[in-house]
Amino acid sequence: MFIAENEIEVRYAETDQMGVVYHANYLIWMELGRTKLINDLGFYYADMEADGILSPVMDIQASYKTPVRYGDKVKIKTWIEKYDGLRVVYGYEIVNGKNEVAATGLSSHVCVKKESFRPISIKRMYPEWHEAYEKNKKQDELV
Repeated sequence: MFIAENEIEVRYAETDQMGVVYHANYLIWMELGRTKLINDLGFYYADMEADGILSPVMDIQASYKTPVRYGDKVKIKTWIEKYDGLRVVYGYEIVNGKNEVAATGLSSHVCVKKESFRPISIKRMYPEWHEAYEKNKKQDELV
């Protein structure tokens, strides 16, 4: 399983009145992580969009563990949790500077045609992406 990592410094604008990162900003950080993972695998969302294909979020989940504050540095770890040729579930772990897990999450996506929002098969339309996702996704544990 391949895990992409990127580090960001928390900006003041990302915090709320309590001085901690506002919960919705974690979703933005997940998008940063997802984009980094795709780029690290050698692909670009922009290329897919130029083909008239979008990858909307179908479902997203975040669990908050410990607060992150202005000026802290966080590391966003992102991986392919599940992939079946049509749907992708990305996994996320956001870790603070003390190496404590600040948040975890999952987001589910499907690729669709821009004009109709009808799903497409990544396996058929983007065989290189499919191969990279199959090779780098989280493997099912043997029971």
